[in-house]
Amino acid sequence: MRLSLSVLLVTLALCYYDAGGVICPAAVTDTTAFLTFNKPLYKLQAGRFDAPPEAVKAKLETKKCADKISIGNRWLILKALAKAVSKGG
Repeated sequence: MRLSLSVLLVTLALCYYDAGGVICPAAVTDTTAFLTFNKPLYKLQAGRFDAPPEAVKAKLETKKCADKISIGNRWLILKALAKAVSKGG
C-alpha cells in the first residue's frame, strides 16, 4: 500500500509540475493544522469541512503517523508549502 501511494504522489508531481494553478486556501490551512495542531485541536478544525465521520477518522489515523515526523522536518514541509503558495498566486 505504501509503494502505491508513493508512486501516485510522484506521478502527480511529475504530471502537474507546470500546472501553475492556485493552491486552495482551505488546503493550505488544513495542511498547516495537520502538521502543527495536536489531535483534539485538529479534530475540531477538520470538523469545519463537514466531512463524513469515516473520513475524519481516517485523517486522524493518518495524523498518528504525521505526528511522528520531527518538528524540524515539519517546518521544512511547511516552508515548502509556503514557497509553493507564493509561486502559485
